[in-house]
Formats: sequence, C-alpha cells, structure tokens
Amino acid sequence: MKPLLLIDIDGPLNPFAALAHRPVPEGYALHRMRPTGWKTGAPLPVLLSAEHGEELLTLSARYELVWATTWKDEANEWVGPRLGLPPLPYIDWPSMHGTPADGTYWKTRHVVHHADGRPFAWVDDEISGIDRDWVAAHHPGHALLLRVDPGVGLSRTDFDALAEWEG
Repeated sequence: MKPLLLIDIDGPLNPFAALAHRPVPEGYALHRMRPTGWKTGAPLPVLLSAEHGEELLTLSARYELVWATTWKDEANEWVGPRLGLPPLPYIDWPSMHGTPADGTYWKTRHVVHHADGRPFAWVDDEISGIDRDWVAAHHPGHALLLRVDPGVGLSRTDFDALAEWEG
C-alpha cells in the first residue's frame, strides 16, 4: 500500500499571501471561485499553477493523493480540474478550525486519525514543530510534515523532498 500524500490547497497550491504583491507570480494563473461558504462579495481569488498538477500526477506513482483541505469535496470541483487532477479522496473533517489546548493545529489529530497507521506526507502552511512532535508521539508509521510558505506555495525543493522521502 502506498503512503498517503495529504494536500492542503490554501498555502501549498494557492499561495494566497502572494496576492498582496503584484503581479501574479510567474507560472500561476488567477482564478475567481465561489465555493460553498463564499456567498457574498467578490469571488475568492485563487492562484494555481498547472505545473503543480503535473508534479502531483508524477508523485501519484509513489503516493495515494488525498485532499487535506477545508475545501473538502469541493476541491474536486474547483481546484483539481484546473490542475489536471482526477477526483481525489478527501478528509471529511468532523469539525474545522479552533486551537486545541496543547497548541497543535486543528487538522493534526484528524490527519493522524485519517492515516490510521499508514505512512503519510502532509503539506500545509500551518504545520509547526508542535505538530511534528505530536505526530511523532501519536502516529506509529513514518510521517513527513512539510510546512509550505503561503506566499510562495509548493516549490521545487518541496517536490524533491516528497519524491525522495522513503515512507
């Protein structure tokens, strides 16, 4: 069984913090989206790079790709097709947001639960050392947690680390 590659959208695939700096970063296209919950005002600006889709498809030979995003199943409607990805399974968070008392990111426990002992790599812009420590103490399998700068998105270095990781 392949290790999981758990993929967040906002930060890793959509470097939203780059929107504060014009122009749109090279290699990215600006898309206007209106997922559930984005009901009023202008559509949500989302930066996506087709190269990320190509890289993820290449990694799918080594990993089972899974959305680990608040977009949940809507990632398959709004984001996946623009990256050339097939529909992917997703983590259906039982609750979203908040801060656990121990300082871990709200997704961390759910990610470990979803992995159910399987090796996994997780890319997200909100991973911290506290999350790495918690996963090391509570997950019996191998895990790679990659924090991605939300102003840069997934980089060549990140994709190389994912390709080289021995889950």
